[in-house]
Amino acid sequence: MFFFPILLPWLNIFRVAAQSSPFQKYTISAPGINASFIPYGARLTHLFVNDRNGDPQDVVLGYDDGAQYLTDTETVHTYFGPIVGRYANRIKNGTFTVQGVTSHVPENENMGHNTLHGGTVGYDQRNWTVVSHNTTTITFSFLDQAFEGFPGNVLTYATYTVSAGPQWTCRLVSIPLDEPTPIMLANHVYWNLGAFADPSNPTVLNDTLYMPYAARYIEIDNIEVPNGTIGIVNNTSLDFTSPKQIGTDVLSAHSCGFNCTGYDNAFVLDRPRYSAPEATDVSVLTMSSNVTGIQLDIRTNQQSLQIYSCNNMNGTIPVKQSQQHGSDTAYVEKFGCVVIETQQWIDGINHPEWGQDQYQIYTVDSEPAVVWAQYDFSILGS
Repeated sequence: MFFFPILLPWLNIFRVAAQSSPFQKYTISAPGINASFIPYGARLTHLFVNDRNGDPQDVVLGYDDGAQYLTDTETVHTYFGPIVGRYANRIKNGTFTVQGVTSHVPENENMGHNTLHGGTVGYDQRNWTVVSHNTTTITFSFLDQAFEGFPGNVLTYATYTVSAGPQWTCRLVSIPLDEPTPIMLANHVYWNLGAFADPSNPTVLNDTLYMPYAARYIEIDNIEVPNGTIGIVNNTSLDFTSPKQIGTDVLSAHSCGFNCTGYDNAFVLDRPRYSAPEATDVSVLTMSSNVTGIQLDIRTNQQSLQIYSCNNMNGTIPVKQSQQHGSDTAYVEKFGCVVIETQQWIDGINHPEWGQDQYQIYTVDSEPAVVWAQYDFSILGS
């Protein structure tokens, strides 16, 4: 009785899926903002907002040709712009226990020592279905039939909306259909608010980053798996509780795995005293570029931000045509972008002492797993 209303959309979803290309581009727009997506990974491919001169700038990384994302997956696997899951970030030893049942999922990173972004074929490689699309919003769906060894079936809806402001909103709703299971999804967008507009300044090192409620972070081992310790950012290179250029301390930042320089860290969000753990009333991150004057503010219901400063980029991937501003082809250099993942605590399912179970483990009679994030754009000084 309770499942029948859900089964009907499934049947429609499968019919539509057979008819659509995973690389077909869908565009939504509102005053001052224009965003494009493809079903492959329910992926953001372009996001245009106006700079200080009123010119539209594409502030996210990716490819012009949708099929290139498949090539990327088969080679460098950057995770440009998709939803990652069923469990974002890393799981130690690819193993976890939920209500006494132990599951093992593929260990697809570090020579089989941990799982990254859901396993060998995560949500980023799945062909999502467009179930609704108009000028300002699009919704994708995906039925995870216990893929990669995760327990039970999970139905997820991803809705993206743009509005005047300009503003982009992402809402991910995941419904477990039969078994208790961990669920932790995230968007994996690569940002460059400078949009590569200044060919002589292709990195984000001069961009300013501010995370006022990120006074703690999750410490990791050499393969970036949590070691169980919660660190304090004060007097470290990880301190962005006051506005700071990303490049100020980046060369002294080595808490990102073996032989690593830069940022690849999970910051804990401790909201203000009279707020709540999942409150969305405050901006948890502000980032801006002096090149374009574009500023980004993020509000979310999640309790952690994973920040990655593109430490492994090496100048071999060209930026999109919309981001080519010079006479020579521009490429994504080291520190040429920032990934911001709004999520819960990394590997929280293996650390019950952190009290994350209620935010990461879901059942058929629990509330759905919801990831909500809003991205507000403005001009510096306006």
